[in-house]
Amino acid sequence: MTDALDDNFHVFDTTLRDGAQREGINLTVADKLTIARHLDAFGVGFIEGGWPGANPRDTEFFARARAEIDFQHAQLVAFGATRRAGTRAQDDPQVRALLDSGAPVITLVAKSHDRHVELALRTTLEENLEMVRDTVSHLRSQGRRVFVDCEHFFDGYRGNPDYAKQVVRAAHEAGADVVVLCDTNGGMLPAQVQAVVATVLADTGARLGIHAQDDTGCAVANTLAAVDAGATHVQCTANGYGERVGNANLFPVVAALELKYAKTVLPAGALAEMTRVSHAIAEVVNLTPSTHQPYVGVSAFAHKAGLHASAIKVDPDLYQHIDPERVGNTMRMLVSDMAGRASIELKGKELGIDISDDRALVARVVERVKERELEGYTYEAADASFELLLRAEAEGRARRYFRVESWRGIVETRPDGTHANEATVKLWAKGERIVATAEGNGPVNALDRALRVGLERIYPHLAGLELVDYKVRILEGRHGTESTTRVLVSTSDGRGEWATVGVGDNVIAASWEALEDAYTYGLLRAGVEPQE
Repeated sequence: MTDALDDNFHVFDTTLRDGAQREGINLTVADKLTIARHLDAFGVGFIEGGWPGANPRDTEFFARARAEIDFQHAQLVAFGATRRAGTRAQDDPQVRALLDSGAPVITLVAKSHDRHVELALRTTLEENLEMVRDTVSHLRSQGRRVFVDCEHFFDGYRGNPDYAKQVVRAAHEAGADVVVLCDTNGGMLPAQVQAVVATVLADTGARLGIHAQDDTGCAVANTLAAVDAGATHVQCTANGYGERVGNANLFPVVAALELKYAKTVLPAGALAEMTRVSHAIAEVVNLTPSTHQPYVGVSAFAHKAGLHASAIKVDPDLYQHIDPERVGNTMRMLVSDMAGRASIELKGKELGIDISDDRALVARVVERVKERELEGYTYEAADASFELLLRAEAEGRARRYFRVESWRGIVETRPDGTHANEATVKLWAKGERIVATAEGNGPVNALDRALRVGLERIYPHLAGLELVDYKVRILEGRHGTESTTRVLVSTSDGRGEWATVGVGDNVIAASWEALEDAYTYGLLRAGVEPQE
């Protein structure tokens, strides 16, 4: 391992253990290795890999991590429990499994709530203290660094503060480097956490850490409150993954420590990789990244209101608490019926089209957007359609690579109950009339294929396009049972993605409009000159 950070403050990640307990997450060993590499590259100090000996997957992970990962910043941590009551640590097989993992650091979970000791462990309070002392001492004698997680600490402290502190002292005096106060049930609030941590620190002299669950929505705030009270070890998970509603989110915690507390807790330059790392881990666990996550969400620095845009045009700091580039994110201007002149100007600059000197053009675009949104369009999620609209207004005509004569979609029900979907499009491109027919998995897919079949010979660039997302929303009707359908389509060329919008009185018509924009924008993006 190289480039270790100062040991005076720890960022401890438990995504692979506590985070993996989130409903919907089921990590393979390969997944865990990939996430560990991301976390190490990001620069966390400790990566808790799981509970070796508890299941074959975690045991395999530790063996492969030692052999396959050259950790540059993090130390690998094995998680386990104190020895069983009535035995010796050196004779306990699960303690042996912790040592066999080869991890240089071991985190022990210990009971600090007297009722849990008596009801869950079914042993005496004194025996529980001896279990902590014996296990910590044994692991230390084997050359391992030891952290102790005091499970249910805050609830136990509320009922029996003296005993909770005895557990902290027992761990500290036996050689634990850090004693972590765990809000296991996630019910604490920041002022309560700060008061308890300050008292325990003063009364025990132990180095303290914090592990906060998010059941009150306060896990990040509780973590920072513990730091305010003197904790120097924070346990978090990537994107806040964890049991029930999750754990303290690693990314807002480290961003606050670096940017608000001026603490150096990551290697130089690592903070600018935070958004990328957050999204990369979300992909591994197969969960869509939260768009509204602090710091790293795509909406974290997105501005919609015209008042905000006017201020940002003068100085971005007027409506942003940090420069988004510091965490690897970007500012985005959302175009909607709330847009004013400043919103349109800033969005134009974002798209590489400077219209700030043409007040009449800006006014036309503002009015056009408002008219279209009244009809059901939305441009805040369809940048490509907005850029086509903006260019049409700026250039005096819409970009045309092809002209549609007609299209139709047919859904045929067969005697066996199956359905056949067929579409035919008639269009003109480069002076040539084209008729194309295709079948598909649904009428929209058939239309997409027919359009592609018709155009690919004229525009080979389209062969590399792929429809990657498709969303339909039925808008409220204005006359009785009538309704309007809005479709959003995301398309990729392998280098990036763009979104287009279509609106119609049925899903097929709305989809066709979104597909037309998607192919038009794809050709524009490829640098193809319009032919009509």
